[in-house]
Amino acid sequence: MARMTISDWASPAFLADPYPFYRDLRENDPVHFDESREVWMLMRYTDISEVLHDDVRFSAELGPSNSMLVTDPPEHTRLRGLVNKAFTAKTVQGLRPRIEEIVGGLLDAVEGRSGMDVIAEFAYPLPITVIAEMLGVEPAQRDFFRRVSEQVAFSLGPAADPHAGDRANEGRTELVHYFEELIAKRRAEPRDDLVSALIRAEEEGDLLSHSELLAMLVLLLIGGHETTVNLIANGLLALLRNPDQLDLFSRQEGSERQAVEELLRYDSPVQYTGRVVTRDVEMRGKRIRAGDRVRLILASANRDEEIFEGGERLDITRDPCLHLSFGIGTHFCLGAQLARLEGAIALAALVRRFPNLRLTGQELAWRPAPVLRGLEALPVALDGGGPG
Repeated sequence: MARMTISDWASPAFLADPYPFYRDLRENDPVHFDESREVWMLMRYTDISEVLHDDVRFSAELGPSNSMLVTDPPEHTRLRGLVNKAFTAKTVQGLRPRIEEIVGGLLDAVEGRSGMDVIAEFAYPLPITVIAEMLGVEPAQRDFFRRVSEQVAFSLGPAADPHAGDRANEGRTELVHYFEELIAKRRAEPRDDLVSALIRAEEEGDLLSHSELLAMLVLLLIGGHETTVNLIANGLLALLRNPDQLDLFSRQEGSERQAVEELLRYDSPVQYTGRVVTRDVEMRGKRIRAGDRVRLILASANRDEEIFEGGERLDITRDPCLHLSFGIGTHFCLGAQLARLEGAIALAALVRRFPNLRLTGQELAWRPAPVLRGLEALPVALDGGGPG
């Protein structure tokens, strides 16, 4: 296989199945320099894990931003500490009844139909409703949130559309305008929600600047649903394409959590992340210079045969399953526990409510945003017929 360049990452073939490309580089050139974008790509689990644990030689500060996603300690620690309590395992478990209620309502709405689009009618409404309620924003705005989130997501990584960057800026601007209005309302009438809590932190002085407040809200809204949509849809697609695993999943109650870890490993919602090298380093005999950018291909690490026996195979009984889909170290995903819970509840309820669930045979289209791997739509038949 010819070596891919980053420009290939927006091609239909790559978007449909990037894993053969990853495997080729992982086996033949695991520390690969892509001259088209002047970026290093790391493909192996041990290399990526080393980088993610090292905030000194590998910085997350890829450019000017107020987002904790691209800040290093101590700034990252300060920003993360302001929202940590809302995403602890104990707090998230307290959301279980509400998540189950939302899931039940979404499945009730399609009961008796011959088919559905899993993304539009299930995988998207669930996490956007949950994070909207946590933040205190209006779930009724979910169509707006989806549109602007997709605009931002398409700009994360190589894109075939030369206007993706402009649309991303438009999306961010619309979100910021929305939050500016919401902040004004919450200042006048605070509520028991995350927006009000963050406003209090801002008003207490140097805990949170206004620009940091806005960046935090945009990140929480987009990050709070984008990856979970893809976890649910990618996970269901993987199960439907592996009937033996779907049968096992549907029969083994209580195995949902372990199965979700394998689904996260097998087709990661977040395919890669990035760092900037702060001092010269050597990896697998190659010199990476200070100032160089590295792209950490998490989805490749998750199939590394040195770590995962039969890594190209889906096995929902795999234990342990120490994937890197949520990162590791300082920047471990803040919403990991919430995404895991939503994914486990959603997938178990869906396949058990509709035991005849199957793909319709329609061609699937992947969104042209390779960093966040997700489908445009996932049509499924619920009983005997086609979508209805």
